[in-house]
Amino acid sequence: IAEEQLQVELFMKAGSDGRLFMVLWFKGVTFSVTIIDTKRQTVTVWKLYPEGQLPFLLYGMEEHKDTNKTEEFLYPKLAALNPESNTAELDIFARFSAYIKNSNPALNDSLEKGLLKALKVLDNYLTSPDPEEVDETSAEDEGISQRKFLDGNELTLADCKLLSKLHIVQVVKKKKYRGFTIPEAFRGVHRYLSNAYAQEKSASTCPDDEIKLAYEQGSKTLK
Repeated sequence: IAEEQLQVELFMKAGSDGRLFMVLWFKGVTFSVTIIDTKRQTVTVWKLYPEGQLPFLLYGMEEHKDTNKTEEFLYPKLAALNPESNTAELDIFARFSAYIKNSNPALNDSLEKGLLKALKVLDNYLTSPDPEEVDETSAEDEGISQRKFLDGNELTLADCKLLSKLHIVQVVKKKKYRGFTIPEAFRGVHRYLSNAYAQEKSASTCPDDEIKLAYEQGSKTLK
């Protein structure tokens, strides 16, 4: 954000995940928060978000409605260089939530398979060399990627989003909820988590500190 002190307003609904709130808070930005009751379609509410997009951020008169792009606006230096890094975690948390919230034992196996499938997609991405690891002049196979994180050897916003979700899965593992654990065969995922936890112990790089936040929220949820 530029040095000019413009008014920052965050509009969100009650019960949202609070990602943008945490980003602004940890960045030290002075901002106001408006909680919108989506069930009460008053004229004021309609004017605030006619397209129904929440949360969104107002920076002066400038609107930011895409959460990912808003985070990149706040932390441009931490944006992932490879677009694929932003979607590598797609479906993991949705499938994870469906699995642990399921009350029908007959569906457990299929839901667990769905979660494992999503984790496999992530594992494939983490073990596949990124563009910077590929030598286009070489005829040899590049082999398994040696990068530490999603987009390279430094944490990015993409990692902050993914780690918050994987850490909750790890909480489930620690609680032995339904006996689920991330298979050791997913070496890319386990290597990734080890690198992330080592990084987090030395310095909390994720600007919104989602790793710790997710752990605390996950622990309360699964008690």
